[in-house]
Amino acid sequence: MTPKYALLTRIFALTLAALALLSPAQAQQQGLFRTAITVNDLVITNYELQQRELFLNVLRAPGNAKTEARKGLIDDRLRLMETRRAGITLTDEQVQAGMEEFAGRAELTADEFIKAIGQAGVSAETFRDFVAAGLAWREMVQGRFGPRSQVTESEVDRAIALQGTTSGARVLLAEIILPLAPPVAERNQALAQRLSETLKTEGAFSAAARRYSASPTRGSGGRLEWLPLGNVPPQIRAAVLTLGPGEVSEPLSLGNAVGIFQLRSLEETEAGTPETQALEYATVLFPGGRTTETLAQAKSFEEKYDTCDDLYAPAKTLPPEYFERTVLPAAEVPGDIALELAKLDSNEVSTALTRQNGQFLVYLMLCGRTVDVPLDENGEEIDLRARVREQLFNQRITSYADSFLEELRADAVIVEQ
Repeated sequence: MTPKYALLTRIFALTLAALALLSPAQAQQQGLFRTAITVNDLVITNYELQQRELFLNVLRAPGNAKTEARKGLIDDRLRLMETRRAGITLTDEQVQAGMEEFAGRAELTADEFIKAIGQAGVSAETFRDFVAAGLAWREMVQGRFGPRSQVTESEVDRAIALQGTTSGARVLLAEIILPLAPPVAERNQALAQRLSETLKTEGAFSAAARRYSASPTRGSGGRLEWLPLGNVPPQIRAAVLTLGPGEVSEPLSLGNAVGIFQLRSLEETEAGTPETQALEYATVLFPGGRTTETLAQAKSFEEKYDTCDDLYAPAKTLPPEYFERTVLPAAEVPGDIALELAKLDSNEVSTALTRQNGQFLVYLMLCGRTVDVPLDENGEEIDLRARVREQLFNQRITSYADSFLEELRADAVIVEQ
């Protein structure tokens, strides 16, 4: 499903709830436009909280929508005070360009996006304010922290070595994987956020993995074996490289699941090669979900078929949609599949995943890893050093900005009515 149709489907599901929204006159009577929170001398209304919560639901943002709406609006007020203090104002053209960029992520124009979210009760002003706050903050952060976030050539060299596909470094992780099937998605997103903020030791992480994780590693406290850092999915690798031993990542989207990861150890080896990977893998779906019977079928497959090529024989007797062989750049492989492939050598199998809310067991075999030359949207080879330099710069400036926002939050007078 494309991002565009995924968004429209989500909006349709929320439309019935949106029909219950009050008119402005009714809302005034019910107190929606009364002050809910003051941040220093700036006001947040009940209506703004309701709108932001609905907007986050449309976007399927991680975490509890009510909690994240409150936090996001408070942070926006803090950002607004700082950008005003810095004398930053945005033109209508800048805001419109930002709205087009945001809507483009769902393969929509800004007008199409506004019309779509409007069907779920989200106003155009809510979308505009959301985008404008982010743009102004980004401009201020670039001016304030950009100079100290510059990256040296030696730092680029080391990052390339660490991310090499053949060597460079290996990493020891622990994982907690929580499914995002509709009945448990909101609860598990909130749980992942809470665990990422509260787990401080390997023992605590291990206990939480045994209690909550849906991964087969739960029995070992979520602990994984040593993995070459180049095999780790890009979104997880980027998060891991910012952690110290014992630290836990923010919740990371894995498509059908959300995961948090604890860095147990990172070991540098020889300098790695700078290529990125393409992954070739095969999947076979077994109806019935994760049962003793389907796991036995998968075990029988594993004993009978040694390579991905061998799977074409049984695939002839299966419905076409039950077998698929795929080659993708590592960055484009669905997150939960990429994480399982990171644990495998060529022709090894994982049966850790399910699909369609647990109705199918996924038999996943890694066919092989190959060098992938990254290309831009015009089909031209991407400058690897420039890309790594940009990644390091963005990580550094984001860290400065987040720390600064935490200081602003700590110093602010926040009163809830």
